[in-house]
Amino acid sequence: MIIKKVTWLELFYDLLFVAAVSKASHVLLHVEHETLSLETLGKFVLIFIPIWWAWVGQTLFVNRYGQDTVMHRIFLIIQLFFVLIMTASLSVDFDANYLPFLIGYLGLRIMTAVQYHYSHSRESGHLRSTARYLGSRFWIGLTISACSLFFDSWLRYAVLYAGIVLDVLLPLTGRRILVKTPANTHHLLERFSLFALILLGESVVSILAVLQSSSWTGTSVGFAALTFVLIIAIWWQYYDNLEKKVDMHIQTAGQTIIYGHLFIYLSLCMLAASIQLLFLDQLHYGQMLNLLFGSVLLYFASTALVFQVYRHKQHQLGMKPLALLTLILACFYVLDLLVHVPNVLIMGELALFFALYARITA
Repeated sequence: MIIKKVTWLELFYDLLFVAAVSKASHVLLHVEHETLSLETLGKFVLIFIPIWWAWVGQTLFVNRYGQDTVMHRIFLIIQLFFVLIMTASLSVDFDANYLPFLIGYLGLRIMTAVQYHYSHSRESGHLRSTARYLGSRFWIGLTISACSLFFDSWLRYAVLYAGIVLDVLLPLTGRRILVKTPANTHHLLERFSLFALILLGESVVSILAVLQSSSWTGTSVGFAALTFVLIIAIWWQYYDNLEKKVDMHIQTAGQTIIYGHLFIYLSLCMLAASIQLLFLDQLHYGQMLNLLFGSVLLYFASTALVFQVYRHKQHQLGMKPLALLTLILACFYVLDLLVHVPNVLIMGELALFFALYARITA
């Protein structure tokens, strides 16, 4: 398999998308009366998915067809402008900024569809068939999402996400076509892992927020130190598995990486927000535990799945270590529900869990 490297323009492109994800994540910090409403949590997910899917669409195009040419750079640079429009529109008051958000999203997806048509005219064989399939089908979802302009209230979002859901499911329904032009696994994992690394930096920002939100006491310093251990353990587990356990020569449509990382990215954003909310004690204790442990469980399950599919056969994990880790996390959760545990100890439990996860899997 040809080793395809991530270009500097792709990295710049990713940075702007991470800014959009970071702004979307701030929705989770809007707590009222010690409660994070289901509406707020749902709003975060509904804002996040279009951002993720717009990024995934271009990433997959580059993976199969991208070349560092002047034309390719022009397409990417135009998309950067739409990323800025979409990012500027993100806020808790999503309704008031719906139009610029839609313009940004549609602009990104249209440019990706146009690129597939451009590649269709230049490629041959299976690459040509794949470009025709994706380039033509993506317009269906785009058209449906664009029709949301003609509706109001919840109908607007129902139409928008009907188009997005159709878009997201399209590669799954066309898998028999896509496997004939398999994704470049090395490039795909490098791109998705770099994005994850930048998102992990959001948790580092949370440590800074903790240290800046109060005077430097033993509690705040201890909490920040344990949070730092947790972040390092996450980094260790993810990137050691990536470097040492994953078979980069596996050729698939890459869908486990793509859809699995949706949940990895969601969990990293939720974890970063949870760290701040836990230290500032802004949520009701029970809901805080649900959000924090739910984020950790989502990350654990999604990373275990992604890496298990791409591991070398000799490094495949059995059910026992995964079951043990699940049991440890469940015990911590139940114990914390039964006994009101200080936030420093809760962070210590999670740091220990991720350290064990890194030790057992990497």
